Amino acid sequence: MSAAGKERYPGEIDITDDLTLPKLLVRQATKFGDGKVAMREKEYGIWRPVTWRQYLENVKEITLGLIELGLESGDKVIMIGDNRPEALWTEMAAMCGGGIGVWLFQDCLMDEVQYIVDHSDSKFYVAEGQEEVDKALAIRDQCPKLKKIIWDDPKGMRHYDDPMLISLDEVRELGRKKDKEDPGLFEKLVSRGKGQDVCLLFYTSGTTSVPKGALLTHYNMLTMGRNLMRVDPCTPSDDFVSYLPFAWIGEQMMSISCGLQIGFTINFPEEPETAQHNVREIGPHVMFAPPRLYEQYTRSIQVKHLDASWLKRKIFDWSMQIGYVTAEFKFEKKPVPVYWQALRKLADLACYKKIRDHLGLSHIRHAYTGGAAMGPDHFRFFHAIGVNLKQIYGQTEIAGISVVHRDGDIKFDTVGTPIPETEVKITETDEIVSKSPSVFIGYYKMPEETEKTLKDGWLYSGDTGFIDEDGHLVVFDRSKDIMILNDARKFSPQFLEARLKFSPYLKDALIVGHQRPYVTAILCIDYATVGKWAEDNGINYTSYTELSQIPQVYNLVEKSIREVNRTLPDSAKIRRFANLYKEFDADDDELTRTRKIRRAFVENRYKDIIGALYSNDEILHMETNITYEDGRVVEIKADIRLQDVGEGGGKK
Repeated sequence: MSAAGKERYPGEIDITDDLTLPKLLVRQATKFGDGKVAMREKEYGIWRPVTWRQYLENVKEITLGLIELGLESGDKVIMIGDNRPEALWTEMAAMCGGGIGVWLFQDCLMDEVQYIVDHSDSKFYVAEGQEEVDKALAIRDQCPKLKKIIWDDPKGMRHYDDPMLISLDEVRELGRKKDKEDPGLFEKLVSRGKGQDVCLLFYTSGTTSVPKGALLTHYNMLTMGRNLMRVDPCTPSDDFVSYLPFAWIGEQMMSISCGLQIGFTINFPEEPETAQHNVREIGPHVMFAPPRLYEQYTRSIQVKHLDASWLKRKIFDWSMQIGYVTAEFKFEKKPVPVYWQALRKLADLACYKKIRDHLGLSHIRHAYTGGAAMGPDHFRFFHAIGVNLKQIYGQTEIAGISVVHRDGDIKFDTVGTPIPETEVKITETDEIVSKSPSVFIGYYKMPEETEKTLKDGWLYSGDTGFIDEDGHLVVFDRSKDIMILNDARKFSPQFLEARLKFSPYLKDALIVGHQRPYVTAILCIDYATVGKWAEDNGINYTSYTELSQIPQVYNLVEKSIREVNRTLPDSAKIRRFANLYKEFDADDDELTRTRKIRRAFVENRYKDIIGALYSNDEILHMETNITYEDGRVVEIKADIRLQDVGEGGGKK
């Protein structure tokens, strides 16, 4: 399956072997100057603009400061912190100086920080503030190649006096002095870069093993952005909100690959906690986020519906019925009858418009999701309210994206068709493989892993799927995660988990049933939503653990399971379940930093619960440890209820 057409979009740039991201930054800054805002950041309640000229000037100062500190071509610069202009300036500065940017998730635990800093051979560590500096100081003795720790936010740093530390302001001052001593040095550094130079070292989420560092070139990143824009062009007047971690390739896709080529404005929230409010203020035109964010959006609307008055609930229910019907016409590529068009306009005024405004999606033109499976219920919901949500498919190893839905050709059970210059095919073992100019050059210091993943220019994904009759790619699941049910049917646990999470009461799910007599589930309730339901029903509780094990909560969860079971074949129906006494957590190695479940690890960790689900026990006593972000380990003791699913869903 190959992409159809390579039509250019308005303002498309020519990507040559000589073009790099820094060269493109210089070109765009020269073009736009002070006449256009490159980025904004909200500080103390005010949006602070940065023009393209200021963007380049800040990058130049940091670049020359890093050179003065000893940055050489090929050196790794590791970065950790919130999304903010300084983060993007530093990333670009590392590239301008011939270095390679490496991002850490801000909530990484100490051993994760140590592994990536050491494995990447990073020479510089750029931290946002005190918390990130403390992590660097704690692991520096185990990372012999680390030479300098640079910090940005002065809060809490007053009494830090270590020769390894230097502030970003001091680095910029060094850069200004260097520029006076050697005018033109910055331009020389930028000009020597080539498209095939490595610009980013991206560590994959490590669902099955230790993280692997994918080496991406300027050419990889630029061609991916160009080909996505050929499908869904953006314009320089568009707004994009950057609030997902820079350590996730999906964020880099938009802020770096597409943002530089198009010249749209990147907006940074004041704090992670205010991101949703800031998104609503900006009203972005394009958005890319993992399924968890859209699931959170859906849950927030469902909760408001539960709390609304009788009249508002009726208006919402009526509107959503119309939305689902009209969305189905579009999914089936049928014209929407005039009668339904008229009803939809009324429903939009009465309901959808307010929902989109509440979510910050009033101006959205294209909303993308990727990185994990999204259930069809969520997909239908967003199209029902008028949000053009599209699934994308790709990996870090292909600079983020290889397949996407097209306008007017959206099938919620597929991920779309290849972007231009991309070829996708299915091997004899049903594995999805891709080829494009955006395929990475290999894993850092892991030649054996590279050989397994890259074969004759084809990227082997490790995912199982097929191409349907319309040429759409259907991703079944990770090959290692495919379940064989009791009737020998192949089944995707990820699909069922996504369906369960459409319930406002469920936040996470682990489906078990591979070569077992029936399917079971370990579920994590949504603490806020279930807690509100418990309060409304006069049910007292003191903690997540206690709330999760209350019989009435089990009955509430069972209703959600039965709703999903109605649409499943008998062999795939959930027969028994348990509510976990805590949420799945990345700090406990149960989730990756991109919030994907580490299935093998979780199944092993909760093997006692799984064993009990396949017994006649009704209660299981558990003793286990949980890890907090600061490294503290706390023991938890709990009695876990085990419950059959009624109405034809019980054990057989």
